[in-house]
Amino acid sequence: MNIKELIKQEFDNAQDKVGFINEISTFIYNLHPIKQPVSNVIWVKIEDVEPNDYNPNSVANKEMSLLYASILHDGYTQPIVTIYDGKKNKYVIVDGFHRYFVAKHKPQIRDRNSGLVPIVVIEKDINDRMASTVRHNRARGKHSVNGMSNMIFAMMDNGWSDAEICNELGMEAEELLKLKHITGFSKLFENVEYKKAWETKNQIKLRFEYFKNNPQEKNEQPKTNN
Repeated sequence: MNIKELIKQEFDNAQDKVGFINEISTFIYNLHPIKQPVSNVIWVKIEDVEPNDYNPNSVANKEMSLLYASILHDGYTQPIVTIYDGKKNKYVIVDGFHRYFVAKHKPQIRDRNSGLVPIVVIEKDINDRMASTVRHNRARGKHSVNGMSNMIFAMMDNGWSDAEICNELGMEAEELLKLKHITGFSKLFENVEYKKAWETKNQIKLRFEYFKNNPQEKNEQPKTNN
């Protein structure tokens, strides 16, 4: 019996055929010389997937209708990008919320796919997840300005510098500065002196602790005029 026949036999005997295919996909991925997320697309129950709480993307009703029509006629041509949250036992969406939304709320799509959606799983910490979401959105030219400003604040509060944010998001310094000045954004910086390179309270705390442990580097910092 050759390998194809053996796999077919095991597939025929499997009670959870999609689960069996997922296992085969992951096994092949581990052998694959090119390890990219798209090399391991798996199908999971839509109930096991949930949105993130930071996506700044927004899609008009017309575009949502077009997305529905596209999935209805062409099927899923792109998987939903997720991370696995072990505490929640859920796949949290990094990119592809609207593809998830269509499957969840359009019975014709949901039923055709037996309540499953295609996903890939990446491993990222929270700031890297946010950056991945923004990169996906910006590549398509779609993101909400208010959502972006809120996300930028969260990244700063998690310890990223202006330079790191610009580098990770493919953003110019002036664009970042404008997002910091979105209406109402300055209210988040109570008791912090106004300056071009605003810092969150947590950033100030992290910087203070760093220089406390590395006093020699503080003395080497160039002085700037604010």
